[in-house]
Amino acid sequence: MFEIIDRVKPGLQKLVAALRETYPYASVLAVADDARSWSTSRGGISISSPRMFGGTGYVVRVFDGEGCAEYSFNEFSEEKIPAIRETLARRLAEQTEALEGFAPLPTPLPADDPAVLKKESPYRVHPRELGDEAIVKKLNALRERALGMDERVLDVQAAVSYRSFRKLFLSEHRDLDQTLMWTTASLIAMASRGQEIKDAYLPCSALGGAEVLDEMDAGVEKVVRDALELLDSRPIVPGEYECVCDPSVTGMIVHEAFGHGVEMDMFVKDRALARECVGEYVASPLVTMHDGSAVDQTATMFFDDEGTLTGDTVIIDRGVLKTGMCDALSAARLGIAPTGNGRRESYERKVYTRMTNTYFQGGEATREEMVASVKNGFLLEAPSSGMEDPKNWGIQCMVTTAREIKDGKLTGKLFSPIVLTGYVPDLLKSVTMMSRTPELSGSGFCGKGYKEWVKVSDGGPYMKARIRLG
Repeated sequence: MFEIIDRVKPGLQKLVAALRETYPYASVLAVADDARSWSTSRGGISISSPRMFGGTGYVVRVFDGEGCAEYSFNEFSEEKIPAIRETLARRLAEQTEALEGFAPLPTPLPADDPAVLKKESPYRVHPRELGDEAIVKKLNALRERALGMDERVLDVQAAVSYRSFRKLFLSEHRDLDQTLMWTTASLIAMASRGQEIKDAYLPCSALGGAEVLDEMDAGVEKVVRDALELLDSRPIVPGEYECVCDPSVTGMIVHEAFGHGVEMDMFVKDRALARECVGEYVASPLVTMHDGSAVDQTATMFFDDEGTLTGDTVIIDRGVLKTGMCDALSAARLGIAPTGNGRRESYERKVYTRMTNTYFQGGEATREEMVASVKNGFLLEAPSSGMEDPKNWGIQCMVTTAREIKDGKLTGKLFSPIVLTGYVPDLLKSVTMMSRTPELSGSGFCGKGYKEWVKVSDGGPYMKARIRLG
């Protein structure tokens, strides 16, 4: 369904060639997009095509050695090439005029080493081929099954979304083509007792298609049980505790506690403390952190939105901060190689350095060994939100559930909601155990500050650390 890319490619190649007559670097990114969401709840059935997932269009970019200009549009033909050239020339002139009297940041030309690629991600069942009726029927069945488990279950929302897209990147020396699909699904169970209402959330995600719905079957009982258990939860006594984090909480710590702090466009702007700590111990020797496409999840891609091929970036190696992640322009300004983290919310938005699949590597312990080693602490589950201050390395996150551990055993007592706070290096240096196998989830989006949403995944193994809770 993305044949439009093949139809416009010859014209886009002519556009790049025409721009190269004037500029030492020119590129174009073409995106063909297809997205759809389904949900069912007490409020009814909803089927939509969310615009926030991207959209179909083009963005052209030029560098002249002093500045950079971009222009995005959603229709293209070869007849539009002269107008596109005029628009870019005008924008560069406006930038020069606006910066008169100021010393602008240097704008080196991006690398443009020869590369040709055409790849697709695999899937078993395309959601569109499965069809609206079959998907809604499946969601309703899951919902009714959950509602029937206990009379205290007030409502259950079942939802699934997918995005399939093809991206073509062209420059003088690069011809890159990728087609990817991710699918996410979720169950939210709400339980009530009198005026009190609690909810639990079960996410599922994959680089693939509607086969992700099969994962929800096994989770129906758990999401209902979690919601019912929360009715008996109590507030926690604030303090610093020995904690065992489940993989989802570990993932939140990876993302919020350290991920944003090593996005290197913040290094260029001197807004990240991590810039001063490259080569130093920032975590326990048990901590090794990765970002990139060495694993398959919803943020996997073969090249980023600037035409940089992706791979595996080791950010922390056995406790030592080795590097950050960066887009092409930030990398050029810092004098390093880009890591394939230049991402746009859509073809209409600018590039920022963004995380992709970000996770901690596994260790040698087991979950059972971690719990047994805790004298007085908690097993943390189900993160809900978080934020980080890259300039000062503070973290504040919300966790839904803390299960009490006393003398190496779970007592059955639950505490909720939980605020997780602290100074990032202190938290990471306190890590004393990691389980063997990391698990990643990619159900959410990540914003740059409060906007610029892109798909990400994060995770890791079970992790034991000392954490401040409140």
